[in-house]
Amino acid sequence: MQLVLATNNEDKIKEIMHLLDDLPVTILTRDDFLDFPDPEETGATLEENAIHKAKEIQAFCDLPALADDSGLEVDALNGAPGVYSSRYAGEHVTYRDNNEKLLRELQGVPPAKRTAHFRCVIAIAWDANEVETVEGHADGLITEDIGGKEGFGYDPLFYYPPKGKRFSEMTIDEKNQVSHRGKALQEIRTVIINRLNAMSK
Repeated sequence: MQLVLATNNEDKIKEIMHLLDDLPVTILTRDDFLDFPDPEETGATLEENAIHKAKEIQAFCDLPALADDSGLEVDALNGAPGVYSSRYAGEHVTYRDNNEKLLRELQGVPPAKRTAHFRCVIAIAWDANEVETVEGHADGLITEDIGGKEGFGYDPLFYYPPKGKRFSEMTIDEKNQVSHRGKALQEIRTVIINRLNAMSK
C-alpha cells in the first residue's frame, strides 16, 4: 500500500512518519510529487478541514491520502483559537507570532483558569468516495511564558500535568504517547492495519 501525507508542514510530516514508519506501507510526501497542492483550510470544523485536505490530495495523486487538522481550544477564550490555530495571529505568521498573541489574550488570567485542550482529527481518503476519520485530544494548561526547545506550534505554551512538563520539553517519543496527534495516529494505525488485513484476504 502507498499512502500520501496530505500536508506541506515539515513538523507534522516528521511526527506522522515517526509513528507510522514501522507499518508495511510506503509513505509518500510532497517531495515525491511535482506541483503538490496546498489545500486551503476553509472548513468550519477540524473534521471538515481534514476531510477536505485528504480528498483533494487523494484526487491529485490518485492514491490514498492522510490529512490531519489540529486545534488548540482555550476555555477562557471560549474555545479560541480552535479551527484558526495555525493562523491565529494572521496569514503567513510564525509559530512564535501565534504564541505571543495567545499570551496577550490571556494576560491577567490566573493559572487555574488557563485550561486548554488540543484536538486532532485525522482523515484518510481511500478513494473519491470513501473517507475514514479518527480523533485524539489532550488536556492541559497554558503557561504564562514561552519555554522548551522541542515540538512546534503551541507546544511551548502547553503544559501537560500528568508528565509535569510542556509538550516542548518532551522528546518526540514522549509527546507521541500523550499528545492529541499521537493518540489520533494510534487510532489511524488500527484503521490502516485493518485495511491491510482486508486487502490480504
